[in-house]
Amino acid sequence: MIKAQDLKALLLIAKRKGHMWVFLMAGYSNGKDRTLVGQSLLFLLQTGPDGGVAQQLATAAEGVPFKLTNALDIDTNTGVVYFTDSSVIFQRRYVLLSIVTFDRSGRLLKYDPRTKEVAVMYKGLAFPNGVALSKDNSFLLVSESTKMRVLKFRLEDEAKGYVPDQFAQLSRTPDNIKRNANGEFWVALNSGRGKIQKDAQSKLLGESEIPWFAMDPIGVKYDEDGNILKQLDGNGGLTFDSVSEIEESNGKLYIGSVVKPYVGILYA
Repeated sequence: MIKAQDLKALLLIAKRKGHMWVFLMAGYSNGKDRTLVGQSLLFLLQTGPDGGVAQQLATAAEGVPFKLTNALDIDTNTGVVYFTDSSVIFQRRYVLLSIVTFDRSGRLLKYDPRTKEVAVMYKGLAFPNGVALSKDNSFLLVSESTKMRVLKFRLEDEAKGYVPDQFAQLSRTPDNIKRNANGEFWVALNSGRGKIQKDAQSKLLGESEIPWFAMDPIGVKYDEDGNILKQLDGNGGLTFDSVSEIEESNGKLYIGSVVKPYVGILYA
């Protein structure tokens, strides 16, 4: 067994509306009576709402072992867990190789607690990363980091093979996606400091070819239709050099990073 306190990537734990929220280096959940953890290694784990010894739920899908389980979200109606395995070739310590070789072995997966089975929803993704369900659980957003875009999977399309639509094309690498209480989505932008290229498809507010210090987006807030509502500026500083997630709660933004030893808090 793996103890919950041994998960070194833990950044922040908070309770909201009776849910347990666990923010990790690469994964979190909001299960009502359990906490599911997507550790950046080889497992899908489950603990009780107060922590304790973690139970291993799955290590593979279709006979292929997990290499880099990354992020997850839970359908609170069915208990189904949607999560990403960013690569079936490279583990966490080789993440840069996955990117520079344009590895497209990533998978979108789902775990059904009723059958205790893992199914592959979609293959061939270039470092799938953040995962977020819509407020009504009708669709799923997934960050495809290497291609700098966010994909939209309509969950009613199971019979059609879950062919995704492009939800947003970004000028920087998207990481985790977090949904707020209004059903809006915060997409964290992890890297790519420098110049923002003019791209009509990206829809970034006020976009133009301007110096990096004049505009430094580290997060973008979208509505359910992919329209930009807000853009968070990093001000070109080192404080938000590598933003991995933005969680909005009670008028505040909680900002996590895989390389910084703290959680940033801003007023929304």
